[in-house]
Amino acid sequence: MAPAMPANTKLGRATTAALSAWLAAANLVAQQPQKPSQPGYVVRVSTEIVLVNVIARDKRGNLIRDLKKEDFTVYEDGQKQQLTSFDFENVDQLLTAGAAGTTATGAAGNGGLLGAGQNPTLEARDRRLMLLFFDFSAMEPDEIDRAVNAGKKYVQANMQPADMVALVSLVTNMRLDLDFTDDKTRILASLSAYNDSEGQGFESGTTGSSEGTAETSGAYTPDDTDYNTFSADRKLLALQSILEAMGKIPQKKSLIYFSNGISQSGVDNQSALRAATAAAVKANVSIYPVDVRGLSAFPPGGQAQSASLHGQSAYSGASVLNDLNGNAASQETLYTLAADTGGKAFMDTNDFGGVFQQVQKDTSAYYVLGYTSANRLKDGHFRRLKVQVNRGDVKLEYRSGYYAGRDFEHMKQADREQQLEDELVAELPQTDVAVYAGTAYFRQDDSHYYLGVSLVVPGSQIPFVQEKDKDNATIDIIGQAQEGGRFPVGRLRDTVKLAVDSAQQVRRKNVQYNTGFVLAPGSYHLKFIVRENRTGRMGSFETDVRIPDLRKAPLRMSSVVLSSQRVPATQKKKTFQPLISEQTELVPSVTHVFTQDQKLYLQYEIYDAAKAKASAAGNGNGENKSRHQSVRVLTSIEFLQGDAKVYETKPIVAQEITAPDRKAVVFQMEIPLQSMKPGFYTCQINVIDDVAGNYAFPRWPILIKTVAPNPADAPNTGAGGAN
Repeated sequence: MAPAMPANTKLGRATTAALSAWLAAANLVAQQPQKPSQPGYVVRVSTEIVLVNVIARDKRGNLIRDLKKEDFTVYEDGQKQQLTSFDFENVDQLLTAGAAGTTATGAAGNGGLLGAGQNPTLEARDRRLMLLFFDFSAMEPDEIDRAVNAGKKYVQANMQPADMVALVSLVTNMRLDLDFTDDKTRILASLSAYNDSEGQGFESGTTGSSEGTAETSGAYTPDDTDYNTFSADRKLLALQSILEAMGKIPQKKSLIYFSNGISQSGVDNQSALRAATAAAVKANVSIYPVDVRGLSAFPPGGQAQSASLHGQSAYSGASVLNDLNGNAASQETLYTLAADTGGKAFMDTNDFGGVFQQVQKDTSAYYVLGYTSANRLKDGHFRRLKVQVNRGDVKLEYRSGYYAGRDFEHMKQADREQQLEDELVAELPQTDVAVYAGTAYFRQDDSHYYLGVSLVVPGSQIPFVQEKDKDNATIDIIGQAQEGGRFPVGRLRDTVKLAVDSAQQVRRKNVQYNTGFVLAPGSYHLKFIVRENRTGRMGSFETDVRIPDLRKAPLRMSSVVLSSQRVPATQKKKTFQPLISEQTELVPSVTHVFTQDQKLYLQYEIYDAAKAKASAAGNGNGENKSRHQSVRVLTSIEFLQGDAKVYETKPIVAQEITAPDRKAVVFQMEIPLQSMKPGFYTCQINVIDDVAGNYAFPRWPILIKTVAPNPADAPNTGAGGAN
């Protein structure tokens, strides 16, 4: 049976909702509304098949089309691999194109390649799939015109019946402009929609030195190193998003990347570059970068449209050398993308038609070899490939290798952080680790409320298998609060170290983490990711929470917190912490399950209680002085089973404000449970503002159990600060 929860919380549940759009994570297209998913189990399937595209030519350069599976031998790092799949793609066999007028999914830009909710399939066998990616984010108008005109010329003169083309552009965000189609009219129309105003013209920034930079009459030369790093990462992450989406098509794909270069900032962009190439290899995509700057000249004094240069660089030849080095650095990343994915880079040429001819040549007829690597380690290392065929005078073309995936054990700290960030924005949550949560709100002032959050992980979910780890472990927690489910208004990132007496004790306990956010009244969506750092397993919890505006309520009351223990406060009360009082912290019970040997602690607050009229009294000097106005708030606790009342406390009367800074009457109740029989109860809190005549009777279901032989109900807690 599911544990009882407060009315403003709910247990997280994995759903089987499908991804709503191709590249939705990169804001490629707007997400489509989802139909409510049916509750059930989520099954994740991962494949570890390595695909190698092989082009076989004879000594005259002609394609060889009659090789069989038995003719090939694949080696990975010198070790022979067992082929599990074999396919031959003969694109030239298709003499006529398919029906024109529709895209692969029936509609471009609506749900992307795989659609939203309809799950269409793309029949891509013996078809040549080319995706044209126009990176307009840094192009100048003339560069845009050259790239678009090259695409138009290919469609009009060289596009073959087997070719299917998709268009993606990157400006301020990434957009799918046309899904895979062989309709030339639609392709040309989409290309014509591009204009030279699409580009942003953002060049790489300076590094803080004025020597050799253009004279702009500025007071100083800024250091744009961080911007350069961000710009390169943005381009590479856009590529990665496209490549991951294209992995849903089993055939070989070609991505023609129109760009004016990617300049890396030292090793800062290496992680993004490696992720992009790994995604391309996994998705069976070859990248063909095209430098739209064409064949460039580097005059000593700079371009005619540029201002004169600072310093002596223009007179010593240093400016030309710097320009050459900068151009080479921006092209190096493009060369790497091509070499590591089996494509070819086209640089320093004003004729971009060669890239289309090269793609057609490389994908006319090829073999697809698949195998499961005998090296099961997921260490992220580069693995070299070698393909042999049992015929003489045969030349094989294939990529040189691939990067193996990384498991949690081999991840670096930056990769582990990125894993948490990716999971936080993922639509399909992880459920490897069970996570439960509860929330409670308390008013801080008229417009701000403290929303306390308690996360609970069963101790059995945290493995302790080695002697050195059984008494110490850590869990990573990341979470955020979104207003209306869209705008982040609070964020949490923490690592909690757990110290326990023994592995057996921690398995019987719950690990509880308490934190909170300071928010305004409104509706919020909370999401938390928890990862145990022994094996890297993760779990998630999502819930919608509403914080009411108590100014509109007749009786202004906080949430009711039920607990079974008070512990010494682990942190100094520097911020508003309503559950910490006199160096003691009340630990909320998320499950509302208690045992007979425990005490039930309750805490809740009443705000802006009505004040009674005061009478005047003399002070002994012949003067009258009004006495302080008093309040009168009554409260009691009762337990119900069905309609029968089985227990009720004596009423407690509060006649003064106990928290003047918040105008709050704070109630802290304590009820021994040894006289209560085991079973389910309804705990009702009775609150009456006697002066105003307002009242409230909130109820909470609870379970009282018999004492276990080895009681271990006290959770291992960790506290986080308010955001």
